[in-house]
Amino acid sequence: MAIWIFMKGATSAILFYLPHPQGNMAFAGKYEFESDENYDDFVKKIGLPADKIEMGRNCKIVTEVVQNGNDFTWTQHFPGGRTTTNSFTIDKEADMETMGGRKFKATVKMEGGKIVADFPNYRHTAEITGGKLVEISTSSGVVYKRTSKKIA
Repeated sequence: MAIWIFMKGATSAILFYLPHPQGNMAFAGKYEFESDENYDDFVKKIGLPADKIEMGRNCKIVTEVVQNGNDFTWTQHFPGGRTTTNSFTIDKEADMETMGGRKFKATVKMEGGKIVADFPNYRHTAEITGGKLVEISTSSGVVYKRTSKKIA
């Protein structure tokens, strides 16, 4: 902890700075799709086939995150029973799968309380904001944002 004291004339202020420890952001829980922005433009940009684009539009995905320190299991449950699971440890290379089913290796990072992963053709971040899971994927300037509300 750092303490900064600012003094000017007869007034003074004390500010406490508590850095956020890496990897301790609480992501654990179940989250249900609430809204998204720019879905069609993004999935076309990353090359998803038309049938998968249609299947994913306004899809009530349930994302389940199990977190044990820096170890994560990130599962997305799709209507109809399809499930995608990525397990990873912050700052260690892991086998991953894209939303289109493509397998690849990535090192997931924690940056300023956000989980950050570079997929083959997009960058994905996830954070908890106001108790909601906010995920942002960016590909060649096209930004897709998905917000999910906590259900458990």
